[in-house]
Amino acid sequence: MLRNKEISVFLTSTILILGIGILAGFMHSPVTALFIAVVGGCLAICYIIWMVWRYRKMIQLSSYLRKIMAGETTLDVRDNREGDLSILKNEIYKMTRMLSEQQEGLQKDKEKLTDAISDISHQIKTPLTSMTVMADLLSEPNLEAGKRQEFTYHIRKQLERMEWLVSSLLKLSKMDAGTVLFSKEKVEVSQLVKEAAAPMEIPLELKEIELEIEGVSGTTFIGDKNWTKEACINILKNAVEHTPNGRKITVSYEENAIFTEIRIRDNGPGIEKHELPHIFKRFYKGSHAAEGSVGIGLAMAYSIVTNQQGDIEVLSKPGEGTVFILKFYKQVV
Repeated sequence: MLRNKEISVFLTSTILILGIGILAGFMHSPVTALFIAVVGGCLAICYIIWMVWRYRKMIQLSSYLRKIMAGETTLDVRDNREGDLSILKNEIYKMTRMLSEQQEGLQKDKEKLTDAISDISHQIKTPLTSMTVMADLLSEPNLEAGKRQEFTYHIRKQLERMEWLVSSLLKLSKMDAGTVLFSKEKVEVSQLVKEAAAPMEIPLELKEIELEIEGVSGTTFIGDKNWTKEACINILKNAVEHTPNGRKITVSYEENAIFTEIRIRDNGPGIEKHELPHIFKRFYKGSHAAEGSVGIGLAMAYSIVTNQQGDIEVLSKPGEGTVFILKFYKQVV
């Protein structure tokens, strides 16, 4: 403790001042000098005792910090009394809680990453196994031309599916990492819906589904047109997959003082109530999921909309179809 610069300076100054006081007291009377010596000595002893106590408290706090740095984030060093040490203890406790929350967040992220890698491995393993089998069959010299053409077609479809899966996962990873910069421009909703519906023309025609678009002319919102279009395409794709042949899908939009709303309604079998909270989760496939569905399109749509401070919700009842509602607010709410 004596190596502490503050204490050594204090002791030196105290001895010097006390010595000067005693000498001055002797010039007046020996009793005065004795009184000054006793009072000064008592004050010095009290201060030294206080400094020893404070020094031990600082050592204790240093020990707490070493434990926290070692990963022990459950320490509670809060002190509701007044004083510098109490303030320091409370700040250390705040830091401990923050580190604990960050540690829990990192653990959750680690679990999510593990689950995602597991899901991705499963999704890619299935088409790879299928293609391996078909590639072995294609190597047979006596294979019929029709079968060869069929296997080649299926391999190409599986490759397209894997390419879409990897591309979608990369986009989602970028959004999760916060590296996607969404532009803020004035988007004309009528044009957005028209461009989102264009890739769905052939699937709609094959299933003889009517696409009805209705909305107020001049409806706009501030956001990223290309990313929002991708979200709409994924929802429309989901609607086409679940709408029976010969039925209708409706896309409507409107604008008010608070938000711009886009509604996509299908006439499919609907979604069970217990499935509704999970449909935006990655790799989740409901009971009515289409064959070959990966369960990533709606998750991507959700990330795109919410990353633009928008909102997306779903209304559905079994047998009555499903409505996806996209809201883009005039300002963050």
